[in-house]
Amino acid sequence: MRTLILLRHAKAAQAPGVPDKDRALTDRGERDAKRAGEELRMLGLEPEVVLCSPARRTRRTAELAFPGVEVRYEPAIYQAYPEELLERLRLLDPDHGTVALCGHNPAVHELALMLAEDDYLFRPGTFAVIKTAVPWPELSAGEGELVTSWGPQHD
Repeated sequence: MRTLILLRHAKAAQAPGVPDKDRALTDRGERDAKRAGEELRMLGLEPEVVLCSPARRTRRTAELAFPGVEVRYEPAIYQAYPEELLERLRLLDPDHGTVALCGHNPAVHELALMLAEDDYLFRPGTFAVIKTAVPWPELSAGEGELVTSWGPQHD
């Protein structure tokens, strides 16, 4: 079995004049990213590698959620379509058992639905854990099972 953790970046600030790629996490986003990592560790999940968009908000989310884990910043993840993310996952080392992908909506949520259809919200800081029995190179739509999802709750 292989495990895929799909993590949407945490809450980011909207600042006039700041390019989208340079948007920083808010204080709440910083807390939520740390909490997402804590939730994953309580589930016994730690990825061997994290594939991450190079945008500032995704980089920081990955740093906070997965301290000490190898993070690969990949420009193609930044504005990818879900099919492109799936193609990237197919290139993973078949020996990796648990992998995380930290990216942006709508692609991350659409990829989760493509792999393991379910009905849940994918707000900033949300993750989905999907298990699959197929090797990464054979991963395709419907080949996963949603094990759990989690998202920060705010009033």
